[in-house]
Amino acid sequence: MMEPMTGRTAQLLDTAAERSRVTVRQRLARLWTVLPAVLQTAIAAAVAFSLARDVVGHPGPFVAAVSAIVALGITYGQRTRRAVEIVLGVAVGVFVSDLLTITLGTGPGQIALVIGLAMSAAIVLGGSRLVVSQSATSAALVATVAAPGHLSFDRPVDALIGGGVALLVNLVISPVNPARLARRAATPVLEELAAVLRDVAAALEARDHDGAVDALARARGLDPLMARFAEAAEVGVEVAALSPLRRSHRADLELYRREAEQIDLAVRNVRVLARGAVRAVDLEAHVPPETVVALRELASGAVALAPDPVDPERAARARVHVLDAAGRATLGLERTGNLSASVIVGQVRSMATDLLKGLGATDAEAVDDVRRAARGLSDAELAQED
Repeated sequence: MMEPMTGRTAQLLDTAAERSRVTVRQRLARLWTVLPAVLQTAIAAAVAFSLARDVVGHPGPFVAAVSAIVALGITYGQRTRRAVEIVLGVAVGVFVSDLLTITLGTGPGQIALVIGLAMSAAIVLGGSRLVVSQSATSAALVATVAAPGHLSFDRPVDALIGGGVALLVNLVISPVNPARLARRAATPVLEELAAVLRDVAAALEARDHDGAVDALARARGLDPLMARFAEAAEVGVEVAALSPLRRSHRADLELYRREAEQIDLAVRNVRVLARGAVRAVDLEAHVPPETVVALRELASGAVALAPDPVDPERAARARVHVLDAAGRATLGLERTGNLSASVIVGQVRSMATDLLKGLGATDAEAVDDVRRAARGLSDAELAQED
């Protein structure tokens, strides 16, 4: 006879049941989110198969369907050149695999040889690491299925058909939303840039050597985030140029690309800034309070841009913070003459200029705006003293 459940056991079972329901809901929500991509891939594979079989006349062209699936999955949100390289890599791998399996048959040794030669062929043809990898994958796939009875170009052509359909779908018919792709890539780098600035400000304020070193390490970690943003911006411009459905995004995407170029400069400058903060703390140099405030204002400017760098309202708010940062940093410099403070202020002003140019200002306009901001704050300080 079973003993009745204790209160604790019943609670655990109820919690497990609730988590299971939540998990199921989350999985269904995730499926709903990716369902368009799933349908897109399935339709592309079917279209590639039909083209190779019914139009070109190849019997059983499974390679066309597989190539479409592989290319569509990997080329999502990638540069056009990289997408073409993937398709060519698949075709090279299929051809080398066909050639060798007809001659040598199949088996572990033959598969190793096929993969090695496919990769070598891709390297000799000047392929990138991505092409070499796809050549090996395709060669392994084809080498483990039934080999053709004689040498032909049917399966390499099928691979090109499948890859071509994938490129057509991915870049022209149903392309990724380039503006959304750029926004998603911009937010992490801007938020992390702001976090580094706040860390530097806190380290200077507390004269914390370890905090300054940690901020420098964090600044050096910005590169991968910046690379993804720059890549997304370039991809967006290409997609907008190729796809009639995305032409309306072209102006915004040019703004994203320009923004990415300037934020990249700001990322480089923040590393110099963090190194200067480490030196300032080590030398016990006097860093004016206005400079610390300026760093936090600059961080606020980056945060204001983060969700959408090309939104006019956010750009206007960011501009206010950035100009205030430049003005306060310059004002602080006027109250100290040490070299460490000068380096930090110089980097704040440089970053402010970079962000202003990313917001649409020319080089001359950005420099003039920074100078005017500094003079404006100085005049305000004098007025308060009077």
